[in-house]
Amino acid sequence: MAEQNSTSNVEKEEQSSIAPTVTVTQPPANPLAGYYRQPKIYIKLPSDGNFYPDGALDKSENGDYPVMAMTAKDELMMKTPDALLSGESTVAVIKSCIPAIVQPWLMPTTDVDAVLMAIRIATYGDEMDMLSTCPKCSEENKYTVELTKYLNQAQSNVWNPVFNIGELKMTIQPYTYKQMTKTNIKALEQQRVFNIVNDESMSDEEKIERFQKSFKKLTELTVDTIADVISKIETPNGTSTDKAQIQEFINNADKEIFQGLLDTVTAMKDKSSIPDQNVKCESCKHEWAMPITMDQANFFADRS
Repeated sequence: MAEQNSTSNVEKEEQSSIAPTVTVTQPPANPLAGYYRQPKIYIKLPSDGNFYPDGALDKSENGDYPVMAMTAKDELMMKTPDALLSGESTVAVIKSCIPAIVQPWLMPTTDVDAVLMAIRIATYGDEMDMLSTCPKCSEENKYTVELTKYLNQAQSNVWNPVFNIGELKMTIQPYTYKQMTKTNIKALEQQRVFNIVNDESMSDEEKIERFQKSFKKLTELTVDTIADVISKIETPNGTSTDKAQIQEFINNADKEIFQGLLDTVTAMKDKSSIPDQNVKCESCKHEWAMPITMDQANFFADRS
């Protein structure tokens, strides 16, 4: 038996001595790595990192998130109309410039304006030129907007997650960027149908029928949108987090409940949006409030 064990050990040693040697070769360090993009600014998210599902945000310990400038590829993507409409280009640019936002589709809409402003500032600087037509004399004017001021305002906004009415306590949360994009596309499709009133090739009966169908779809879209922001409803009889039950409740709720929810969500949305800027026409001196829109196609198209 000892002789057999000795022979076995010798065979193992011989096998190990002839086993191939595998050498792992590391790729050479890129001498250009030191010239890659570096963070230009840091941003605090208006949501404070809340409302992100697990894995959607690489949370910072101090609440600051680095923002890098856009690459040439990013800039080209932001000029692609189809990708802009679908939201794909915006998502890709956010992932490129703020890697901590791992899944931008799941980003709460409270953070959208602040994130895009931060990327714009990191890429082109604080000032942005905007064109606006005077509502009185139709003269086109050019104005300069200081984005840092608006970014600071956006970062100070706080989302109120609770809506109370009677015995009901509802927990509401912002839409995700995915929900917002999907809703905007649906609304745009229905708005296009409204243009049929100017279509002379259609009969009046057909116009009325299509208009009524579109109006019904837009109404349903509004109701569904409100239901989507409710994550929980508490009552003296129990609590529900079931989306189907919440949807059924909204469809059968009194008008005052639905209107109160709509007003609350609208107010929170307006609070997180960029406020209008008061401007004066250089030609006729008329003053008005100019909307500062986050239309990415214009927002990123040209350097200030």
